Amino acid sequence: MSFESEPTGTASIRLQKALATAGVGSRRASEQLIAEGRVTVDGQVAELGTRIDPDSAVVRVDGKRINLRADLVYLVLNKPAGVITAMSDPHGRSTVGDLLGDRADRLFHVGRLDADTEGLLLLTNDGEFANRLAHPSHGVIKTYVAEVSGQVDPKLARRLRAGVELEDGPVAVDGFRVLDLSADRTLVEVSLHEGRKHIVRRLLAEVGHPVRRLVRTSVGPVRLGDQRPGTLRSLTPEELAQLFQEIGL
Repeated sequence: MSFESEPTGTASIRLQKALATAGVGSRRASEQLIAEGRVTVDGQVAELGTRIDPDSAVVRVDGKRINLRADLVYLVLNKPAGVITAMSDPHGRSTVGDLLGDRADRLFHVGRLDADTEGLLLLTNDGEFANRLAHPSHGVIKTYVAEVSGQVDPKLARRLRAGVELEDGPVAVDGFRVLDLSADRTLVEVSLHEGRKHIVRRLLAEVGHPVRRLVRTSVGPVRLGDQRPGTLRSLTPEELAQLFQEIGL
């Protein structure tokens, strides 16, 4: 299919340029992807010479959607403990909004982390993306590392996967493992797609291991890694494409 006959107004640019700007690769590498038939525009295989409007075209590489809109922002924050998940606070408490500096973007957080919980929090100005990512029906896995009181029996993993009854209904984890064990505390990793309030803390307390410290280390394919507390980074094109795929965008 050729797009050469399509209108070429001010918003129309060559596909390879749009891909390069989005961080997919250089223009030459993007041309190669197009030539190999790995790029689609609005569901149809693109050809060299294709021109698109990056604000409206749905472009995918190897089936994964690529964000071409320069006005949409997708950030990863490593939220420190003691910072509340809000853009402002009338009581003067430290907020996520305080960590954004003088950014002009009107950003909002995707989901929440408790004030005492640290780690990965996504920020964006894309409402549809945020709503889909936060909805439990898409099953995006979130992973936490928790320091808990007491020694955890490795057999606890089976119980947690089978499900534990809480006051607002049962919860089952998608993954659980012991990372480190000492005389009076254990470091564990918990993965689940639940989004209920304080769910990890309540779950671990219910099975006899109150949380001392809790850090969210990943949301879907996005990992915290060695990102310093209080800092921001942009999602990579690959991370964003994988998230788009998980939430059906």
